Amino acid sequence: MGLKNKKEHPIEQRKYLRLDTVFPVQFRLETLDGKIFLSSWLQGFTNNVSRGGICLSINNPDPQLLKLLNEKKFKLSLEIDIPISRKPIPARASVVWVRDVLGDNRRYLIGLNYDQISAGKNVKLMRYAWFKRLFVPVALSLVVFLALILGINSYANLKLTRGNKLLIEKLAIVLRDSNLTKQKTEELIVERQDFQSKLKILEERIKSFESQKEKIETGDLSQIKQLNDLIAGLTKEKAVLEEELAAVLRNENIASRELSRLDEKKIALEKANFDKMYQWLKIHQNKRTGLVASFEGDKDIASWAFTYDLALLIQAYTQFEDFGRAKKILDFFAHQAKREDGWFLNAYYVSDGGPAEFIMHSGPNIWVGLAVMQYMQKTQDRSYLDLAQSIASTIIKIQNKDADGGIVGGPQVEWYSTEHNLDAYAFFNMLARVTGEKIYFQAAQKAVNWIVENTYNRQDLPVKRGKGDSTIATDTYAWSIAAIGPQKLQELGMDPDKILEFVEENCSAEVNFLRPNNRGVKIKGFDFAPQQHAARGGVVSSEWTAQMIVSYKIMEDFYAKKGDTPKADNYKKKAEMYLSELGNMIISSSSPSGQGEGCLPYATQEHVDTGHGWMTPKGSHTGSVSGTAYTLFAYYGFNPLELKE
Repeated sequence: MGLKNKKEHPIEQRKYLRLDTVFPVQFRLETLDGKIFLSSWLQGFTNNVSRGGICLSINNPDPQLLKLLNEKKFKLSLEIDIPISRKPIPARASVVWVRDVLGDNRRYLIGLNYDQISAGKNVKLMRYAWFKRLFVPVALSLVVFLALILGINSYANLKLTRGNKLLIEKLAIVLRDSNLTKQKTEELIVERQDFQSKLKILEERIKSFESQKEKIETGDLSQIKQLNDLIAGLTKEKAVLEEELAAVLRNENIASRELSRLDEKKIALEKANFDKMYQWLKIHQNKRTGLVASFEGDKDIASWAFTYDLALLIQAYTQFEDFGRAKKILDFFAHQAKREDGWFLNAYYVSDGGPAEFIMHSGPNIWVGLAVMQYMQKTQDRSYLDLAQSIASTIIKIQNKDADGGIVGGPQVEWYSTEHNLDAYAFFNMLARVTGEKIYFQAAQKAVNWIVENTYNRQDLPVKRGKGDSTIATDTYAWSIAAIGPQKLQELGMDPDKILEFVEENCSAEVNFLRPNNRGVKIKGFDFAPQQHAARGGVVSSEWTAQMIVSYKIMEDFYAKKGDTPKADNYKKKAEMYLSELGNMIISSSSPSGQGEGCLPYATQEHVDTGHGWMTPKGSHTGSVSGTAYTLFAYYGFNPLELKE
């Protein structure tokens, strides 16, 4: 057939760059003068393309066709199909060479030079060829790059998660060592005081014998010798005691120095961990709605944001001057949240802000109002004052329906809660102070009068849970201090010290808490109710313990201003002690997005009855927004029920 062997065929030198790319080509033979020689279209594929021509690949060609092509007495009419063009690209080309690729007459390559092709179509063809050539390596490079970025990010997240978990464990270890050292120091102090007491007694006895000896006449040698022997024996005993006392003092000084070192370390680690806890409150905020899930770890309510918790978040963001985050939640309540007759619902879905439940209670609504007031106080931004006043109007309406000025638990219930009325008293006072409007002064006075008449009216029970309800609720005691204040309580005939003593005696608890590393630790704190009345045994609530810490700090400040240092110091020690106990409750975030950041569980036990109509969340290490936020309030001494200058 006159075909040259592949090795004998000279390599065709094109002046254009070749691109190895494949797309279908239809072709047929035409005479040199442009007449159609074969009317039927044949199928081939590009082997490579260049601006000046293409290399055409055909499989199992007809021998007669090969002969005609090899004689180069014919042109090829081409239709080149590329996906980016709706119609094939037409071209006319001359045969330059024909080559048997495999040497078995099954596949041939035909080198073609364009005689005729649209310049624009040729540019489109080359661009597509370049795209196809570059797509795979670019795509692979992009995949490799993204995999590298993902790997780096995963490694960074893993490292950050490990670091956050290690930070929590370091605090737990320091708290344990600090408690042990403190206990040892206290034991050494008792031992030192015992030695000092014994020495004092010995010194007094020695002095007594010395005095007796001076009174004895010189001639009574036997009695003098007897006294000298007694004095010598006591002196030796004194020397031994002094040596033992010196050893105890040395050990006490060593323990005190170690305690000081651990306390310094504890202060630094507490600060670092509490800062991480705030990060946990930030990273879970939904970018679209601004809401945050109340409980991370309880699958049943994993996407619920409770209104009360959102109100705490507004205040947390505000106190950290993260005003943009606070505004997102405020905007949700001001413009998006579903309301019924002016009432916000108790919970909304984080993802879209839709209702998660249709229960409406007074407390959560009032807390949104409190959050608005705290935001206004911090920023001087009054754009949400209308929101606060609309909430106040809703609450005042139900207050006015009660002859005694009490606020029921919600529009669909008949029970009265002391907590809700305390919240309302604080809220109305804030509005009265900011607006100067008489209606809020009157509403606040009605609320406090109702509290005094209905919940502060028994000597043996300082604070009842509600009207006609003698159940003990820890938060009503803590919030009595926070909402009304110790000075006002005294003016009302209440004893703030007795209020706190009562809740300490009845609601304090010491329980075993299993940390994420399966290490058990004793936690002292406050239960939701008297543990002796609950079949579940004692439970420590992180939020309600934090509320008590806030109250202790209020009492510390109250007595410090009065100059009563012993009482101020006593409350300071209690606040510090319970804050350290909450430090032992810090757990690592359980979600991938949480990166192991520290947070607090709602309680030391999952899914148990609080004694007030709801259960603690499921999940042994479920992070709680309210527990975490209120612990931050306790740490920084922020009282959400009072406006500070």
